[in-house]
Amino acid sequence: MDEDVLTTLKLLIIGESGVGKSSLLLRFTDDTFDPELAATIVYDVSRRDTFVKLENWLNELETYTTRMDLVKMLVGNKIDKDDREVDRNEGLKFARKHSMLFIEASAKTKDGVQCAFEELVEKILQTPGLWESDNTGQRLQLGEQQQGGGRACGGYCSIP
Repeated sequence: MDEDVLTTLKLLIIGESGVGKSSLLLRFTDDTFDPELAATIVYDVSRRDTFVKLENWLNELETYTTRMDLVKMLVGNKIDKDDREVDRNEGLKFARKHSMLFIEASAKTKDGVQCAFEELVEKILQTPGLWESDNTGQRLQLGEQQQGGGRACGGYCSIP
């Protein structure tokens, strides 16, 4: 990609209330975490009901989207919690079944957050027709290392 080109990408983050959608976005954009943040395809690994409802969210997406080449990523959030109800392999199996990228993350500890957005943007850029080089917007710098003890892309699974 030409270094002088500014590109705007639109990302839709969907999932049940309270699974951490806003927390993931804030952690990536501002490198902050607010434990009191109000609830604004993500699921909470400590709440099976949010995983079970993923089919409903996918149906909504397919009903209302006009694109066939949509890039989808499944994020299992809150992996920092001890009371896990959804195993990583269940998330991976669901993602593969629906041809989605997959990663587990924690907005609280930063694990996987940077990697999730980097991989999603990279996949979008590799998909012809999803972005236009003549759009203007803010440049997104994706090459920076994660701070702290996070697993750098350890939970990522690319689904072609």
